[in-house]
Order: sequence, then C-alpha cells, then structure tokens
Amino acid sequence: MDLLQLKYFQKVAQLKHITQAAQELHITQPALSQTIAKLEKDLGVPLFNREERRIQLNRYGEAFLAKVNIALNALEEGRREIDDMAGLNQGKIALDTTFIPHFPNVINQFTEQYPNVSFDISHAPSQEIKEALLVKGEIDFCITCHPIEYKGFQNVPIQKEKIVLAVPRTHPFAETSHIELGAASSEPFIGFRKGRQFRQMTDDLCLEAGFEANIVCETDEPQIINDLVASRLGIALLPQSLLDDNELTTHVHIKKPAAERIYYLSWKEGRYISRAAQTFRDFLIEHFTRLENESTHNKPGQNDGR
Repeated sequence: MDLLQLKYFQKVAQLKHITQAAQELHITQPALSQTIAKLEKDLGVPLFNREERRIQLNRYGEAFLAKVNIALNALEEGRREIDDMAGLNQGKIALDTTFIPHFPNVINQFTEQYPNVSFDISHAPSQEIKEALLVKGEIDFCITCHPIEYKGFQNVPIQKEKIVLAVPRTHPFAETSHIELGAASSEPFIGFRKGRQFRQMTDDLCLEAGFEANIVCETDEPQIINDLVASRLGIALLPQSLLDDNELTTHVHIKKPAAERIYYLSWKEGRYISRAAQTFRDFLIEHFTRLENESTHNKPGQNDGR
C-alpha cells in the first residue's frame, strides 16, 4: 500500500466513477482500475460494489475511506507545517466561497504582496457541501451566508449586503424607491434554481412577507436573471452587487421585511492553518472591516441615487 494508491482510492470514492476519476487524475482508466484492484488485494477485501459504469463504496470501503481522509489530511497539514518551519514565504490557500462583493480585489491585493502564494478556490452549490469540505479538512476556509453551527468552528461576519427587487423600468414599482415585499405577492418572479443558497434565502424572505413566490423561470446565472427582467418576463430578488441597472431595468429597496444577507468567514478550530492561510485570513477580515467603516462613515446625507 502506498500514498498514490490512497489518493487514487479517495478520488474514485468521491466521484463514484472510474473514468471520471481517471480524467481528473490524468491517468488512463485501465491504470486506475489496476491500482484500485491492487489496493483491494493488499487489504484482502473489496472496497466497492460495482454496477455497470458506476461504483459505490461498500461497508469496507466506507470504513477505509474515513481513515484515508484523516491520514491524507494529516500529511497535508504536516507539509504545510514544515513549509512554515522552514520559513518559506509561499503556500496554497484552499477555500470555498459564494459570490461576495470586492472579493476579487482582495485576492489581487494579497497576491501583489505575496506573489508566491497560490489559491485553490471552489464554489460548492450548497451549504451542506461547503460544510462537508470544511469538516473533512479539504479546505482552509469557506465564505458563506450561513454560519457553520457545529462545535469547534469559528464564524466571523465580514460583510453585509442589501437584497433588492430588480424590475423593468416600465413596471409600476419603478416609480418608487422603497416597497414592502408583500406588495409583490401577485408578481411573476425569476430566480436561482432550487438548491442554491440564495434561492433558499429569497424563498424564506417571501414567506416572511406572507406569500410564496410564483417562480416562472429558474437559472444559475445572475446575468440571465437581469436579462429576463429587462425582457419584462418578471421581477427578481437579487443581492445589490449582482444588479445590472440600465436603460431597461432598475431596482427597488425593500423596507419590510429586513432584506439583507451577511457573509461569514468560517474555519475549523484545531486544524493546522499555514502561515500563508493565517495571513490571508487576517488580511481578508481587515479589508472588509475597513470597507464597512468607510461605508458607515459615508452614510449620512446620502441616498440611493434616485
């Protein structure tokens, strides 16, 4: 049994598909199959139930995977710790993030100061997957709109953002700057697909306003939502940073219920975090704290531009 076998086994267990795993690992499918077969021979038990093209972990595989995850994560932490001990001004930071305003600017500013640090950024489609990545130690941090409530996790709020109603400029709502969301109860809505974090948030917001939104179109792309609003197919709830106000669309602020989302930076306590990751965490928190202070300082006397 060697390290490469364990990494290959972990990938196959995650994807449940030999061909897809081989493609991601950049090896041939026969070579991967032979590696898994040799691992099973060394252990003396099968690790998978094979059904046509897909394979599923059996009870031996599930038990072994739990230990493999611990072992590989421990080795990766050890590598990062050795890098730090050697004083290496480099490293890779792994994080999963939902869309957050100004985040690309943070990455750019950080890499300008620390050019030898690289990032592995993922965008898990659900809160459950984000939490699983963090629990398993596969990422250093996640940025999410819901704090992770398991014991042993830290959640730092780093930014707030208004949720507003995007409407065509020909819509009656476009004549006002603020409405109660309940006034839109009979309107057709365009929204993100079910399962997306923001969709759950807007569904809950509508229920709090006393109605269930009539979703006439779903998509994964914010620009498509903006384009469909412009076409007058319906209206949409969007975070303010994803708006595309133009000659065809505008937005209306929601005065009731409270419509905003809070972004949290979350990490697992007790997990070894490299010097690069610690530095980035502090840099990120300081950046958004400064933005919040500047926003608060500039609020008096300002309006929404109408």
